[in-house]
Amino acid sequence: MEKSRIFSGIAIMLGLMVLGFQIPKAVNNYRSFDRVVDVKGLCEMEVKSDKVIWPLVYKIVSDDLGAVYEQTAVKNAIVIDFLKSAGMDESEISVSLPSISDKFANEYGSNDRIYRYIVTNVITLCTDKVDLALDLMKKQSELIKKGIVFDSNNWNNPVEFKYEGLNDIKPSMIEEATKNARMAAEKFAKDSGSRLGKIKSASQGTFSIENRDSNTPHIKRVRVVTYVTYYLKN
Repeated sequence: MEKSRIFSGIAIMLGLMVLGFQIPKAVNNYRSFDRVVDVKGLCEMEVKSDKVIWPLVYKIVSDDLGAVYEQTAVKNAIVIDFLKSAGMDESEISVSLPSISDKFANEYGSNDRIYRYIVTNVITLCTDKVDLALDLMKKQSELIKKGIVFDSNNWNNPVEFKYEGLNDIKPSMIEEATKNARMAAEKFAKDSGSRLGKIKSASQGTFSIENRDSNTPHIKRVRVVTYVTYYLKN
């Protein structure tokens, strides 16, 4: 009985000694999970617009409302023919109802104008033939020669260039951004005398599409940032 107690005591003592050796290691392992590095990965890409919305806005002035509608019909036909003869489809062209301003009916208007009616007409081209549309924009003088006077104030009807192929390039851009984030993390780990561990967390930022510059709005810059947190090892 006495020997049994002695052996039991020795076993307990050995167990406590082993446990004592394991505790510092466990503490170190636990603390290692607190050592992390947060990095960002950026990817940018330039792409050409794949859609353009081009409002062709022109005005007609007259004292005769009937003549206004006749001129509108004639000039709309000229603009539409200009677009279709260049290769645009009829389905890509839409004609808005004319906006008519009557200076005599405007309580706050001035009555010293030469013409009573000012009519604003808008013909909108919406197409994926962006290069063809850009070429037509350079040839607007052909319409001016035919009596189409375009509105120089395009604030209300700006030309819009869009890029709708984002889903096609998303995977490769996310991959590139994540790769760049890992490179930054590896550099940090190396400089701090550590090794890079597994990913603790990762999130994808929002994709943004902006004009590359004000002179070439048909060229877009697509941008995405990924946020990644890595564990660091000794």
